[in-house]
Amino acid sequence: MAGARTVACVLLSPWPLAHVQRQHPGVPVAVLGEDRRVRQACADARAAGVQPGMREAAALSRCPELHAAVVPAPEAQAVWAELLEQLYARFSDRVEGREAGRAFLTLGAAGARDLAAALHAPAGLAASRELALLAALCAPPGELRTVPAGGAAEQAVLRTTPLAQLDALGVPPAALERLHFLGVRHLGDLMAWSAAQREAFLGVDVGRRLNRFLAGERSALVDRYRPGQVLAADLTFGAPLMDATQVDAALRDLTGDLMTALRGRVAATLTVQADTLGGRLEATRQLKWPLDAAGMARVAGLALHGTGALALGLDRLGVQLGGLAHPARMVGLWAGAAELEVTKALLARFPDGLVRVEWLDPWAYATDAQYAWVDWLTGEVRARDLTPRPDWTPRPAARREQAVQRVLAFFEGA
Repeated sequence: MAGARTVACVLLSPWPLAHVQRQHPGVPVAVLGEDRRVRQACADARAAGVQPGMREAAALSRCPELHAAVVPAPEAQAVWAELLEQLYARFSDRVEGREAGRAFLTLGAAGARDLAAALHAPAGLAASRELALLAALCAPPGELRTVPAGGAAEQAVLRTTPLAQLDALGVPPAALERLHFLGVRHLGDLMAWSAAQREAFLGVDVGRRLNRFLAGERSALVDRYRPGQVLAADLTFGAPLMDATQVDAALRDLTGDLMTALRGRVAATLTVQADTLGGRLEATRQLKWPLDAAGMARVAGLALHGTGALALGLDRLGVQLGGLAHPARMVGLWAGAAELEVTKALLARFPDGLVRVEWLDPWAYATDAQYAWVDWLTGEVRARDLTPRPDWTPRPAARREQAVQRVLAFFEGA
């Protein structure tokens, strides 16, 4: 198995806590929510008395050397995308990281061992993604656990898998609690049940998925990574930069280069990195479509101002765009009347069922002057409920008079 290319899984979950630990190694760290309460804490912080749900002041009183930080979701996602780019550049061309904190790679044993040591994270190596994940859950930080492919060795690993790790196979926590109440402690206890018993107890969907896994149905492929999901541009200064005007000019140059590199794509996050005398400071902001260079430079300036790095002097300034995607546009429900048979069948049964939009003047103030509904085949203007009729509408006084005349005509027998 040493020379075979197998699936490796590396765990950095929970990812916000692992991100803060990577920034401050050797120091007790905790992740705070927007309400300044502890959401996640490392093992050293928990040993000192820091618990989830505790206020920041109480956590610092328990552990004075604690480093607590708020990690916004866009920042965590942007840093995770940057880490995937590094894994692609250094280890393998097949990398998947759909869930932040859990990455799958196609690697050999030597590469997986180097990966675990480089990230100081638990890693697993097996012939499938599911087995690699179970192996990573049992491995200590910085070490690799290997599951032999097939045979009695693989069955021995499966039988000794703890019950708490079955959530990786899709078993919900409520079902795990009920299994624990019944005395089930390992996967081997569930393997002694029949397939029908597992489906009846866990539910059809969960039980069928677990039965397929135990029967040998595994996922052995890792999708090829698509590079370029993070665009970056940076400037290095000869002397520390502290002038706000020069920083604005530098941000305009960086965002202009990134707008050219986007080539029509859209970005979800913008990250500003500033290298100062006190280290690297960064901030991430979400972007909204449509994007332009001026708006992106303004967002980058606000993010940089939030870091407070300008007062320390900037040795290097970088801007990154993450969450790249191609915008999609739906021009119609179907391509045309002659392309699809379903359109012909619909028009044959309901001749007035389909209409098109004909734009008259998109910038007009009146709605009836902006667009009109036209027939799908003939192109004739057809008044619909979505478009106000261009007919003249009488005033309220005139409408009341017309209503009175209709009532009088009814009682007079007209």
